[in-house]
Amino acid sequence: MKFKYCCLNPIAEVGLRNLDDGYERTEDFAQADVAFVRSAKMADMEAGPRLLAVARAGAGVNNIPHAEYAKRGIVVFNTPGANANGVKELVIAAMLLASRDIVGGIEWVKANAGDPAIAKTAEKAKKAFAGTEIQGKKLGVIGLGAIGQRVANIAIALGMEVYGYDPYLSVDAAWQLDHAVHHCKNVESIYGACDIITIHVPALESTKGMINAETIAMMKNGVIIVNAARDALVNEADVIAALESGKVRRYVSDFPNEVTAGKKGCVVIPHLGASTEEAEDNCAVMAVKEMRDFLENGNIANSVNYPACSLGVASKPGRISVCHKNVANMIGTFTSILGNANVNIDAIANKSRGDFAYTLIDTDSPVPADVVKALESSDAVLKVRVIK
Repeated sequence: MKFKYCCLNPIAEVGLRNLDDGYERTEDFAQADVAFVRSAKMADMEAGPRLLAVARAGAGVNNIPHAEYAKRGIVVFNTPGANANGVKELVIAAMLLASRDIVGGIEWVKANAGDPAIAKTAEKAKKAFAGTEIQGKKLGVIGLGAIGQRVANIAIALGMEVYGYDPYLSVDAAWQLDHAVHHCKNVESIYGACDIITIHVPALESTKGMINAETIAMMKNGVIIVNAARDALVNEADVIAALESGKVRRYVSDFPNEVTAGKKGCVVIPHLGASTEEAEDNCAVMAVKEMRDFLENGNIANSVNYPACSLGVASKPGRISVCHKNVANMIGTFTSILGNANVNIDAIANKSRGDFAYTLIDTDSPVPADVVKALESSDAVLKVRVIK
């Protein structure tokens, strides 16, 4: 049987080429086993009964109802880090655009293109667009994940003094950070010390609107704020008020909307953070790789609604996967059902994440259909899949 996949947005061909003859493309999402997506709003779409997984070619998953999908045993993947370099480079550009009025200068040249003495006139006009250098400035990086750590490291190389804050900093991420980055124990230290602040955290209930009138009041006069993460992280009405008062020097956002577009002091970019050929290719390749490992082996890596779980390549006669609620005695239930059917377990992996859990079971023989039905009969089981 071939897996049917649907692309809800254009997905780079370099990634899709990694799908072999075992995969068949369909334009009908309701008939798809899996879907690849970038920005399509999936909450408005009806997922069919066949849907097993969704892979987001990118990091953010606000456009996917992943919490609801978890209840149906639909695994949602993303591709953290695949577009990190593209976003990092845009953040560096954003700091330069905010520190020096490059955009204003370019617009002046366009407006005066018909002046035969433009070279001479420019020498007099350019002082209106003068700015400051970023070397020697204090940069605050809020969130030190794949993107934040890259921004911090390149800023050190550019001669900036960098302060980083991330309460969930992983050991791996910490090893990647330049030793010169000052690790702050609270975000207020960033607000109070830095000339430029850049945000790199997910949009959660705890982070939405984290930049607001109260936090802006803690910042230096003339601070520059860069937001290439999510527009929901910033109360932009408060930022506009702070720009008008002079508290904030410039606000750079990668998310155009009616609040900031065309406003004085705002440099608004049309969501170009991950819009590079390289980033799109990297995300597509990573999304396909994750999806194939899940479909062919049952392994989960980089899911946002189920735990990471792996038994490696499916080489035993039988392998099944079970998406289930994270409640007591599920492993006992599974082993009892298999044992009563004289199906010997070779290996088992079980991981949990919040209200949900995932179990992979390798067996010494194929798993009979009646055993699968017995597993599915539990109220706590959301989906059972026979890998082989």
